[in-house]
Amino acid sequence: MKTLHLAGPDDLSRLLPLVAAFHEHQGFNTDPEHRTAAILPLLEGSAHGAVWLIGPRKAPVGYVVVTFGWSVEYGGLDGIVDELYIRPAVRGRGMGFEAVNSLAHALRDNGVRALHLEADRSDETLSRFYRRSGFRPREGYLFMSRVL
Repeated sequence: MKTLHLAGPDDLSRLLPLVAAFHEHQGFNTDPEHRTAAILPLLEGSAHGAVWLIGPRKAPVGYVVVTFGWSVEYGGLDGIVDELYIRPAVRGRGMGFEAVNSLAHALRDNGVRALHLEADRSDETLSRFYRRSGFRPREGYLFMSRVL
């Protein structure tokens, strides 16, 4: 079974409940209009990022959003895993691991030089998952944000 599917506009109704579940779990204060406005351009082909469904296309169990930028340090196009969610009931079955690895290989094959993410430092399970997937913390670096 193919675990990863590039999402398009027709997938919006299957994707939005997953996004809502992730945002609720994370404590993000977003409403349906905010989530739709943030996701729809990516489904419509924005050059700034893309969304992939995880699991069967007709009944996905998760999703991953990658946004794109440019890194002088890494010598070109880079990506940030902005959101990654797998329904709690199906975690631990390898679908997230397979999806992240498939995505990393596909992005590399299409010119992306590095893939970044942020994770809760106190979540050991999540840290182990990302380490198994090839991500490493950068010593001396702190990912910071400024909301504009």
